[in-house]
Amino acid sequence: MVKPTRIRSGAEVLDDHLRESQTGSIEDDLARNYAEDVVILTGRGVYRGHDGLRELAKRLGEELPNAAFKYHTRLFEGELGFLEWAARAEDAEVEDGADSYLIRGGRIVAQTIHYTVKSLRK
Repeated sequence: MVKPTRIRSGAEVLDDHLRESQTGSIEDDLARNYAEDVVILTGRGVYRGHDGLRELAKRLGEELPNAAFKYHTRLFEGELGFLEWAARAEDAEVEDGADSYLIRGGRIVAQTIHYTVKSLRK
């Protein structure tokens, strides 16, 4: 008899996502943590699926190359997760990062992302 696979909690999914964001690959993050039909809402528009996340990750990497991230607040209530974060790169920083997550069946199925990039150039 095959034992059923345990579905990860929202906290486990988010922890894995944040670990992959810092030290892993986007492809591993997508495969393990995101539903293929994920929907992401940002101030720049709506992005869909893994290709939408790849586009957003590329944009963040261009805006904050080699940035160091700090995660301030992590909250969970049922299927909902919330993260406040900051980041600093050589020439830019973010102080107001805020993401929300809808996690079902061990995968992120929806996410909102907000941040403001401030230039550090004089």
